Amino acid sequence: MAAAAALALASPLRRLLRAPHPRGAIPAPYYVITRGRCGAAVAVAAAAARDSAVKGNVDRNAAEEVRNILDMAERASKRRDVFHTNFLTPPIIKEAMLAIDKLADIKAVAQGGYPQAERCRISVGHADSMTSNPDVVAALSISGNFRLEPCSHGDFLGAILGTGITREKVGDILLQGERGAQVLVDPELVDYLISTLEKVGKVGVSCSQIPLLALEYEPPRTKSFKTVELSLRVDALASAGFKISRTKLASLISAGDVRVNWTPVLKSGVNLRSGDVVSVSGMGRIKVTKKTKNAIIFSYKL
Repeated sequence: MAAAAALALASPLRRLLRAPHPRGAIPAPYYVITRGRCGAAVAVAAAAARDSAVKGNVDRNAAEEVRNILDMAERASKRRDVFHTNFLTPPIIKEAMLAIDKLADIKAVAQGGYPQAERCRISVGHADSMTSNPDVVAALSISGNFRLEPCSHGDFLGAILGTGITREKVGDILLQGERGAQVLVDPELVDYLISTLEKVGKVGVSCSQIPLLALEYEPPRTKSFKTVELSLRVDALASAGFKISRTKLASLISAGDVRVNWTPVLKSGVNLRSGDVVSVSGMGRIKVTKKTKNAIIFSYKL
């Protein structure tokens, strides 16, 4: 039955995965920007915002993503319509929302399904067209008996991607221990996942849609600490922040388990700056909040 359902949905799924900006709408915005200026200035503002994004503190891929979002915003303004991105990482969300703020007559909403969501979708449209918050995020409960076979974030994500869905269609994954996990996804993929997702790791699972208000999440907990290092390299600061050796951190970097601003780090010699977030799979994150000429770093452990 699952195979038949998957076959029936194969063509719609392929079309959906090719479509960059499906339509839809959400409750509670993560960020909201509304600007109103002369509509004739949209193209000029968009060009300036694109240049600003490229020169900003984002890598080449992120800058390209921001440019695409700005192009979408410009089209939305001209057509007096509303368009939606896929799920985006926090750095791209931040840069895109700052850039959209320079556009005329545009309203933008970024939403990930709950207040602390990291991965969000941005909806952009002419201020007169987007009169309500778009509904573009759905929540799924993936249930199973994980008491003897505990599964990680990567296990759940791998199982979802194994059905043929791309990463950009999946938002945050909230682990629930022995019970399973709650996952934020593109609403148009809900029926497909319910019919095709049967296992996570070795555990048989059932999948059902739940309201966003049923999501179970904890507010982020932070702990401040200070370290004095002679180097601002990621291996020096992260080994101090996570209290592991540089050798161990180097092996984690080689395995692709270390990210700076949600982008995998490939070399130990990458230098960090104030505001950078370093995450290590299974260990959490640290955020560099201040640095001085004496290389005294104040950070929050998240």
